[in-house]
Amino acid sequence: MTVSFFRKLSCERNAVLFGTEFLVRMTTRERWRVYKRISLMFFLAVVTLTVVHRGNITSMQDFQGDRIERQAPMELMAEDYKKDLISGSFWKTVQRVVSTTEGAKTTQKQGPTSWDVTSSNCSVNLNFSSSEWFTGLEANFKQFLLYRHCRYFPILMNHPEKCAGDIDLLMVIKSVITQYDRREVIRQTWGKEQVIDGKRIKTLFLLGTSSNEEERANHQKLLEYEDYIYGDILQWDFMDSFFNLTLKEIHFLKWFSTYCGNTRYIFKGDDDVFVSVPNILEYLEVSKDLKDLFVGDVLFKAKPIRKKQNKYYIPQALYNKTLYPPYAGGGGFLMDGPLARKLYGACETLELYPIDDVFLGMCLEVLQVTPIKHNAFKTFGLVKNKTSRLNREPCFFKSMIVVHKLLPPDLLEMWRLVNSDLICAQKMDFL
Repeated sequence: MTVSFFRKLSCERNAVLFGTEFLVRMTTRERWRVYKRISLMFFLAVVTLTVVHRGNITSMQDFQGDRIERQAPMELMAEDYKKDLISGSFWKTVQRVVSTTEGAKTTQKQGPTSWDVTSSNCSVNLNFSSSEWFTGLEANFKQFLLYRHCRYFPILMNHPEKCAGDIDLLMVIKSVITQYDRREVIRQTWGKEQVIDGKRIKTLFLLGTSSNEEERANHQKLLEYEDYIYGDILQWDFMDSFFNLTLKEIHFLKWFSTYCGNTRYIFKGDDDVFVSVPNILEYLEVSKDLKDLFVGDVLFKAKPIRKKQNKYYIPQALYNKTLYPPYAGGGGFLMDGPLARKLYGACETLELYPIDDVFLGMCLEVLQVTPIKHNAFKTFGLVKNKTSRLNREPCFFKSMIVVHKLLPPDLLEMWRLVNSDLICAQKMDFL
């Protein structure tokens, strides 16, 4: 939690104290209206400060340098599998109903002007649960397959105004509810909304709901207050987990197709990356004539990982092909707006896959679009040796578009160095 966040809370409190001095000068009706507004502001401030005091905000500690790791969703799902298999609580935070729409193809053709999923009833699909191939799967994959048909969920926080008018670049960042510190640092650095050389840049963060009961009770209130201050959060009513990153992908594509008719380009990435917006704009300028642009750190002929100990393990029963289609690492990539709308239609022809960047590669394959590999996208760090000094060399960062795996203190320091009076021998010609 940054000082700026507490300063905002302090301002709210001062406003409350200042406002009470004028109550005596108002009529009874005016006094009642002002009292209601002051009460609401005071309630928000008290709730927020109480939660902070109780020490439930792990992101504050992270911002001071203690690393916060994302939840280990596979372990979580395996632990909860026995008690939640039939009830389906892995996918549910509240009762849901399956969307009554007949699939996104019809929706896309009709061109909805608002989010049209208001409820969902996502019941377990037991049609294949007795199959031999299914019974041999690990618990987390069983959970995924039993609820794989649940594609769209209600939206909890929405900001269609982000796409009002002509937007040149929409910065879209995947985040989770506890990582306020990462979002705040991004807002202060590369994710700052601005106009550069006449090009309008907007920023959004994509979130689901928490899988932890305490976080749902407390951090959700803080997230609502955060969105009240910044107005840059899209949140849907599905649980944030590793396997559900694919849900986050298709929900954004549906949202973009609904609201962003005049958005030219999209940058989409994680909340632990360094991004150079000037380098993005420079690259887009020289690539403006390319159709169906999709560029990033592309993997060609990647093989499914069959080792169970690996985070990206995929059993043979779920994917039996030898190679994945070409796909870009999810740490950060660029695509043009027209292609994003086509991807929304393409993803409706496929079943969900538990690795989101591979799933997007499958959607590109449906469209017969080959992603472009670019050396300025480093989604695995600058060099493979994590201890190498090159991974902290600001002159290299100055030439990059995306560099993955920087925690907030590292990102702040690198941003300061890159934007100082830095003298480099030469700029690496990646653009």
